[in-house]
Amino acid sequence: MSIAHTLLGLLEAGPRHGYDLKRAFDERFGHDRPLHYGQVYSTMSRLLKNGLVEVDGVEAGGGPERKRYAITDAGVTDVEQWLGRPEKPEPYLQSTLYTKVVLALLTGRAADAVLDAQRAEHLRLMRDLTRRKSSGDLADQLICDHALFHLEADLRWLELTAARLDRLSKEVQA
Repeated sequence: MSIAHTLLGLLEAGPRHGYDLKRAFDERFGHDRPLHYGQVYSTMSRLLKNGLVEVDGVEAGGGPERKRYAITDAGVTDVEQWLGRPEKPEPYLQSTLYTKVVLALLTGRAADAVLDAQRAEHLRLMRDLTRRKSSGDLADQLICDHALFHLEADLRWLELTAARLDRLSKEVQA
């Protein structure tokens, strides 16, 4: 996820302080990985330097001055271009799980045990996500669905690999 673009997009609704940006980010996108304040302010500093935001006001408080940031026209254009650019699909051609299966076969270990352990972990996570989805709002449900669909694809791969394990073992040992 591009944190810079996400913060810029949040600024399109109107000027905000770094604290408000962090809170809005965490509410919408940071359920599992909230932003650190330092990350917000370093990102805003970079966006300011690049002309994508400007300081809309400074308020004195009990601590350091609070800057209110506003998106510039260049920032709006940058967000528009980012939104229009499709994300590169991840083909997972360098799978750690595949590597573990092959190494288990190469070293005489039980590759089916590797697959079984992974299957159990996937199913555990799927149960957790399903519980979270049932009690979450629409945004949480969509995020959980995305993760669940990927986990389902992984489970299909695990089953296919288990079915081909004898053949793979012969090829790896050759």
